[in-house]
Amino acid sequence: MDDTLMNTPVAKTAGMRSKEVALMDAADAEFTRSALMEYERPLTRYAAHLTGDPERAREVVQDTFLKLCSQKPSRIRKYLAQWLYTVCRNRALDVRRKERRMTSISEARLDEPIDCRAIADEAAEQNDRLSQVLKILGALPANQQEVLRLKFQSDLSYAEIGRITGLSAGNVGFLIHTGLKTIRERMQSRTGASAIRRVK
Repeated sequence: MDDTLMNTPVAKTAGMRSKEVALMDAADAEFTRSALMEYERPLTRYAAHLTGDPERAREVVQDTFLKLCSQKPSRIRKYLAQWLYTVCRNRALDVRRKERRMTSISEARLDEPIDCRAIADEAAEQNDRLSQVLKILGALPANQQEVLRLKFQSDLSYAEIGRITGLSAGNVGFLIHTGLKTIRERMQSRTGASAIRRVK
């Protein structure tokens, strides 16, 4: 059997034993291994956004993939991404409720502040723009943040996002459109203000 499944961070953290993995037939093991390789990182980013805690996010993703091991690939293969994100989302929200975390989604951060001091001017400007976008994103309503992250970080369709969040595809599209419009307007406003300061 391919040892890749046993060497992933989630498998190690979960303490999956060789005899436990051996209970799965080769096809199931390959299905799980492939899912781990493709979705572990984006799911961890998504869970970190929901929980506001990278360590809790890893635990949430661990639980998600352990649950995947109990599923028949033939039953969920066609909508694997939707299934994983739904399970991950529900588990992350459960963790937040149980721990009575008061931190809102809008306060969660996935990235550390970007240090541009040792980067060339052009790269520094790009990083500054990215930092501004992330700050604006973090100030949007929680539902807009979530659908934007699912769309642009996880590359999910409107329909998949709708099934994960319980929203209609139309509502998802509206939230994404509204969020992007706000980001563009605020970026243009900041760019204009910066230009005025340089002239002065």
